[in-house]
Amino acid sequence: MAHPGPAAGAARASHPGLAEVASAYQRFEPRAYLRNNYAPPRGDLSRPDGVGPWKLGCLARTFATGEVSGRTLIDIGSGPTIYQLLSACAHFEDITMTDFLEVNRQELGLWLREEPGAFDWSVYSQHVCLIEDKGESWQEKERQLRARVQRVLPVDVHQPQPLGAGSGAPLPADALVSTFCLEAVSPDLASFQRALGHITSLLRPGGHLLLIGALEESWYLAGEARLMVVPLREGDVREALVRGGYQVRDLRTYTMPAHLRTGVDDVKGIFFAWAQKAGE
Repeated sequence: MAHPGPAAGAARASHPGLAEVASAYQRFEPRAYLRNNYAPPRGDLSRPDGVGPWKLGCLARTFATGEVSGRTLIDIGSGPTIYQLLSACAHFEDITMTDFLEVNRQELGLWLREEPGAFDWSVYSQHVCLIEDKGESWQEKERQLRARVQRVLPVDVHQPQPLGAGSGAPLPADALVSTFCLEAVSPDLASFQRALGHITSLLRPGGHLLLIGALEESWYLAGEARLMVVPLREGDVREALVRGGYQVRDLRTYTMPAHLRTGVDDVKGIFFAWAQKAGE
C-alpha cells in the first residue's frame, strides 16, 4: 500500500476505528473478492433478477439520459473492478481510477495493459453492449475504456484531500463514480458522512455523483480478510447526500435474492444513487 503520509496517520489516531479499517484491509485479497462477487453465481448475468444486470442497468440508464457527461471523471475506490465504468467511458475522455490498496491498483493495471492473468470482464462488457444497443462490439467497448483511463492513483477518502497534493488528476472533476467504497471503509455513519464530504470536494459545482453500495451489510470476506461495513438503510443514503449538498436525482434499491446470499457477506440489498452537487 502506498504510504499514507503523516496527515493520514493523524486522522487515524484521532479515530481509532479508521486505523482498524486500514489494518484489516492489509489482508484484502483481490482475486478472492472477484471470485466471491464477480464470478457465478453473482457474476451470472444471464438471469434478469441478478445483481450484476441490475447494477449495469442502473448505470447504463443514467448515462443514456445524456445529462452525466463532460471531460473528466474520477472513480473513487475502484477496487479491482472495471465494470462500473463500462457505460461511463463513452461520455468522458479523461478517467481517473483510484484505490487505497496497491494490490488493487496492480490488479487494475493487469487489465488495463491486457496482461496475461488479468481478470476477464468480457461477460460484463458484452452485457453492457447488449443493453446499450448501440451496435458496439464488446472489444470496442473495452478498447475505449482502456484508452480513456489516464491514470490509476492512491486515494484515502478519510483525508480532506483524498488524492493528496499534486496527484495529476484534473480537478475539479465533472463527475464522480463510487461503488461499494464509502460504507466499506467507514467504521460508523459519521465517518461515512465525512468521507462523502471529502470526495465531494473533488467534484465541480453542478457535477454528478453516481454511488452504488451495500444496504444493511455489516461484514464481507476477501480471502483471509473479514472486513467490517457500516450498515446503511436507504434513508441513511438519502440523508447523507442531502446533507452533503446534493440534489438526489434518482435513488433505487435492489433486494439480494436468496440464491445470491452465498455466505461471503451478510448484505441484504444494494442501492444506486444519482446525485447532483449544488451549483455555485
